[in-house]
Amino acid sequence: MFAQEDGPAFIIGSFQTALAAGRSIDPITDAFRTGKGFGWHQHDHELFHGVARFFRPGYIANLVQSWIPSLEGVEEKLRDGARVADIGCGRGESTIIMAKAFPESQFIGFDYHPESVAAATKRAREEGVSEHCRFEVGSAKDYSGKGYDFVTVLDALHDMGDPAGASEHVLSTLAPEGTWMIVEPYAGVRIEENLNPIGRAYYAASTLICTRCSLAQEVGLALGAQASEARIRSIVTGAGFRRFGRAMQTPFNLIYEARP
Repeated sequence: MFAQEDGPAFIIGSFQTALAAGRSIDPITDAFRTGKGFGWHQHDHELFHGVARFFRPGYIANLVQSWIPSLEGVEEKLRDGARVADIGCGRGESTIIMAKAFPESQFIGFDYHPESVAAATKRAREEGVSEHCRFEVGSAKDYSGKGYDFVTVLDALHDMGDPAGASEHVLSTLAPEGTWMIVEPYAGVRIEENLNPIGRAYYAASTLICTRCSLAQEVGLALGAQASEARIRSIVTGAGFRRFGRAMQTPFNLIYEARP
């Protein structure tokens, strides 16, 4: 939990994230009083590193091993060579993990935060995948490119101010037979289903970080980190996706598959 950075139980990132969020307590308190948001980019820089370290063990343990194989035909496309966009990629942990596993495919990670994009670009060089994995500044509603075979949004849709607008843009950039994988924190339909140690942790992080981030953006829907499957389905299908379903789940995540 404390010494093996790549292990599935590594927990230091959660402490690093909590401490970093606490450094912004005064402006976050003001945001609660005024109803305004507090943008991701406004946090202490340690938050970006902490969040990346928090999610990385789960991505190492699940992304290539089980999440992607649970999607219809996606693993085969990636092995043969596909065009992939990883939206809201942060410091590029998920993008680089996929790029190392599927060297025949081309990966582009997008994030609106320039500092994170710079860190991801540096990591790609260090990990030896920069020839088929690059990073660009871009939001979920304006990232570049068309005809992607695979688009991913990992633990980020609920942070967006306009997830419906983001869903519409994802649809416009997918190839006709493309797939969108959405990974969200595990959440039940009713509040009482989330009143457990995991759900309580997600509610706490969502209150300090996720909902405030969404409120700082246009629309400011503020889904929060405990948005139910029904809520996500409504947003995605409302944007024009004809197929949506739960591909699999873990105790910590729900993995959704959406197709045009």
